[in-house]
Amino acid sequence: MEYFVKENSVVRTIWGSSDIIMFIFAGAAAEFALNKAVDWLYFTGRLPADPLGRLFSTVAYAKLIVFSEKEKAHAVIDKMAYIHSAVEARREMKIPDWAYRDVLFMLIDYSIRAFEVMQRKLTNEEKAEIFDTFYRVGARMGVKDLPATLPAWLLMREDHLNNHLAYSHFTTDLFNQYKKHLGSFRFFLLKEGQALVVPPQVKKLLHLKNFSLLSPIVAIYKFFRLFRLDWFLKSLVLPPAYKAQIKALDAANL
Repeated sequence: MEYFVKENSVVRTIWGSSDIIMFIFAGAAAEFALNKAVDWLYFTGRLPADPLGRLFSTVAYAKLIVFSEKEKAHAVIDKMAYIHSAVEARREMKIPDWAYRDVLFMLIDYSIRAFEVMQRKLTNEEKAEIFDTFYRVGARMGVKDLPATLPAWLLMREDHLNNHLAYSHFTTDLFNQYKKHLGSFRFFLLKEGQALVVPPQVKKLLHLKNFSLLSPIVAIYKFFRLFRLDWFLKSLVLPPAYKAQIKALDAANL
């Protein structure tokens, strides 16, 4: 059986870990709020109404792609493309290709950044595996002008960060929604997590600190994980309504 992502790929390690996924979406939550195409996420109303629910629905698609055999993964990607085309039809506008590329670039970048926060530095070969996975997702969706190699992606990613982000009223509203749904303490943890993973351009626009208070806590968490006590720490900080869904993110619970 041919899988969309090879069984021994680091991509499966990343997307089979709830710890890493939570950091991926901490970063994406920050950058989504700044993206100049964020109005598309507001058009359906789903993101501001339930940002955590939107996170889990997005994760569900990503995990289906990463852990499915090739044909099933293609069907999931085709469904994503159809959903987006239906939104375009409702709005009578086309989502810009650069906005699609931005989302793919976020998934690549934060997969790398989150893994390196929680585990170790990735090799260039492993980074290329991550790039290739999401390049194939974008190509299947028909996204135009995708970079063909990891070095080309690095250049285009930097250009996107410099030109496609801006602080707007959507940014303010979305962060207010994060705080409303998470509560003050968990919202504080979200912002500290974002400070750990986001690139300098995002950090500057959101006025995030260069040092995160989570840095020493992550080290303690890794120690707890050695003795399988990590879920005790998670239970202290995770929203109770989403604990089961977050636990289900781990590959062992697929």
